[in-house]
Amino acid sequence: MEEKVEKVVIKVNDNGSLRVTGGDLVELVDAEGNKFETKKAFSLCRCGLSKNKPFCDGTHKGNFDSCVRAEKVL
Repeated sequence: MEEKVEKVVIKVNDNGSLRVTGGDLVELVDAEGNKFETKKAFSLCRCGLSKNKPFCDGTHKGNFDSCVRAEKVL
């Protein structure tokens, strides 16, 4: 029986965090390979203002401006 693999998605939120979803398949490690404890979905800081880095704590609200878009493929 084949096991269904959940797709990992990283969404760039306008003026905010990187939202990571993908269940138990996502592993977040530091530069030394140490694992951060994560949930099935979590947000990573993109603004540098979070007091809970690498995770987003919402500090960016009103203090960070970035609306990134991928190039559309025709």
